[in-house]
Amino acid sequence: MHTPATMVMGIVFAPLGLVLVFTAAITPQWREGRAHLGMSGPGSLLRSGARGQGSVEALLLLRSDGLWESCLQVEHSELKQCWPVAGPYQRDPRVRLAQGLILTSLFLCGTGIVLACIGVRCWTDIPLRGVTATGGLLVVISGLLSLTALSVYTHNLGRLGMADPSQGTNNSRFPHLSLHPAGSLYFGWLGSCLQVLGGGALLFSFKRPRCPTCPTCPDLPACPACSSCPEITNKPETGVYEVSC
Repeated sequence: MHTPATMVMGIVFAPLGLVLVFTAAITPQWREGRAHLGMSGPGSLLRSGARGQGSVEALLLLRSDGLWESCLQVEHSELKQCWPVAGPYQRDPRVRLAQGLILTSLFLCGTGIVLACIGVRCWTDIPLRGVTATGGLLVVISGLLSLTALSVYTHNLGRLGMADPSQGTNNSRFPHLSLHPAGSLYFGWLGSCLQVLGGGALLFSFKRPRCPTCPTCPDLPACPACSSCPEITNKPETGVYEVSC
C-alpha cells in the first residue's frame, strides 16, 4: 500500500504532541520563582534542614507551581517538599479553566489518534480517508484547546492565586518572590503546535487523490475505467497498488 505522506506526518506528530502536553500537565514547573527568606522569618520546616549544613543567615527558596502540584526547595540542597495545589491558587478560576482545557485536550487527542490509526489502515491497500480526517479534526481541536490553556496561564502567570491583584507577586509568606515561565510551559507550547500540525496533516488526507486517466479512455476517470482498460488491468499487481484510491 502507498500511504500518503500527509497521513504519515500526522500519525507521527500527533502522538508526539500528546506525549509533550501530557508531560507538561503532570509536571509542577509551569511557573518558577526565587525568594530570599530570613532565618528568623517563616519557613521553620525548612530551617532545621538548612542548619545541618552550616550557619546560614538567609535561605534562597525555589518555588514552582504546576496545574496540580506545587513544590518548594532550598537551593543547593536536597531538601524539597511538594504538595497538591491548594488555597487561592487552586480556587483561581483561570487555573481551573486551564486544568479543564488540558484534560479535554488530552482526551480529544487520544481519541483522534485512535481514529487516525484505524483510518490509515496500514494492513490494507486503501485507507479510510473520512475516518482519518475525523481523527485529524479532533487532534486539531485538542491542540487549540491546549494552546488556549497555555495562553490563559501565561498571560496571568504573575497574578494566579493572588487574592488582591494589587499585591503583584509579593506576599507575606514569600517576600520578593518574582515568578517567571518554567520548562513545563515550553513543553506544552511545543506539544500543542505539534498537535495542530499533525491534525492538520491528517485533515489534508481527506481529499481523495486524483487517479491517472485511462490511456485508452482519457475521458473517463481511471478508477471506473481501470476494470475494462487492458493497459491498466494487464499491469503487474504492484502497479495496481500505485493507482489505488
